Amino acid sequence: MQNRQAIETTLNKLFDAERTARRLHDDLAAMPGDVLLDVLTDAIAAAGREGDDDEAALRLVRIASLLGEHEGPRAIDALIDVLASEQPEARQAAGEEIESLAYDRFKEVAQGIERALKRLPVGSSALPELPYLIAEVPEPGVPKLIGQFLSHKDPDAVAAAIETLVEIGDPTNAPLIEPLVGDKRTVELADDGGEATSEVTIGELAEEALGLLAPYEEEDGVA
Repeated sequence: MQNRQAIETTLNKLFDAERTARRLHDDLAAMPGDVLLDVLTDAIAAAGREGDDDEAALRLVRIASLLGEHEGPRAIDALIDVLASEQPEARQAAGEEIESLAYDRFKEVAQGIERALKRLPVGSSALPELPYLIAEVPEPGVPKLIGQFLSHKDPDAVAAAIETLVEIGDPTNAPLIEPLVGDKRTVELADDGGEATSEVTIGELAEEALGLLAPYEEEDGVA
């Protein structure tokens, strides 16, 4: 009985904490945008300096949630900065916000991605994630936007763009990939069904992608 009472007491405290968190979130979301974004961008930088990974993730997840409620380039850029963090939980939260916003405000997100391609360094964990976040958005500009990743210096970003164009499955996108045949840069890809990885060249990925995207050809006159 004592254990049950302790559990119920702790559970009610958790409910109370969640109510408080939601109320504070709503209060912050209602603050003037520019001032709030100043504070949030500073908080992202501070989280990056945080020595405790759990604390850093906790802060970045909440920041991502707040950023998702604001419009404008600063909010999108800040979300992409969270996506570039070292915390998997924070990256997932930021990715979900970016993907959701892409369905509602694709142009705004697309412009943020174009800025990210110019401002993020090679090796940023955000670059290989971004193509996947927009791949299923029903906008005609998606393949062209993903195609911009193909000319990036980051090989992982290039590989991600190739894979997402294959997922989209439109053979008219093949010309975007053709210039990469013969590219000797290498990437590590996870093997299917396991944690092992294998090294492949961008050129090999491009050749495989072109084969998958090749339009159906009639054989022996039979469609």
